[in-house]
Amino acid sequence: MKTNIFKGTGIALITPFKQDQSIDVEALTRIVNHVIDNGADFLVVLGTTSEAPTLSSDEKRLVINTILKTNSGRLPIMLGMGGNNTQAVIDAIKAQDFTGIQGILSVVPYYNKPNQRGMKAHFEAIADASPVPVIVYNVPGRVGVNLQAATCVELAKHPNIIAVKEASGNLQQIMEILRDKPTDFDVLSGDDGITQPLMALGAQGVISVAANAYTQPFSRMMRAMKEGRTEEALRLHYAMLRMNQLIFADGNPAGIKCLMSHMGLCENVLRLPLVKANEKVEADIIEEWKQLKNK
Repeated sequence: MKTNIFKGTGIALITPFKQDQSIDVEALTRIVNHVIDNGADFLVVLGTTSEAPTLSSDEKRLVINTILKTNSGRLPIMLGMGGNNTQAVIDAIKAQDFTGIQGILSVVPYYNKPNQRGMKAHFEAIADASPVPVIVYNVPGRVGVNLQAATCVELAKHPNIIAVKEASGNLQQIMEILRDKPTDFDVLSGDDGITQPLMALGAQGVISVAANAYTQPFSRMMRAMKEGRTEEALRLHYAMLRMNQLIFADGNPAGIKCLMSHMGLCENVLRLPLVKANEKVEADIIEEWKQLKNK
């Protein structure tokens, strides 16, 4: 039997930048402590929300080392290690020091659009090479192809693939995975807005953008679902519903960085080709935050 320690509220950590575009180590330290202190269950490092494609190798090492140092073994850490060149991902895995890192998150290959057999072979090769468990990341809106339920269930049989982060938004597909998967394989929500219903269907956690900022209510919702307090969970789900939409209204992580800047956690700086949320979205986020804080 496989064991998955990545359950509950996972945080897809942002990378905070200073006005000069350098990495803000102090802000990153502050954010890690903020999410841990407010109920996060695990941390996801160098995922999509981190703007990883715009970071140099040295900057990625700085981000990883800062998070490892700040976390100090308190929570499990999942490291983003994906790509559309299978051998390059394997080479990166072989070169990576996994001290303090308990798993990797690997996205469906983007741009070159493999078929289902190609995706299956890709993830099996990565899982064979990885010294830590692998979580598959299905996000067709970003990569251009969808990992189908049947393929995901086949991958779930691999001894080193322990979960899928499902961000297809396709409830039928996700339910088919939940119905057909082995018992020692978990589904994690990749969409903040539908996490509560997915938990009701059998998902075991989330990799959340929203919980970078409002960690406490999100974590409370997740714990309420796990403990069968569905009325409390529904109340929190609907309290967060509009903000969960607003933070993605003008791109990710533009929305969450806008909110976190307003909260004093970091500066509102992104790297091109991403830009700050527009003025209308920013005003809506700040207004909704006033409401959410009091719920």
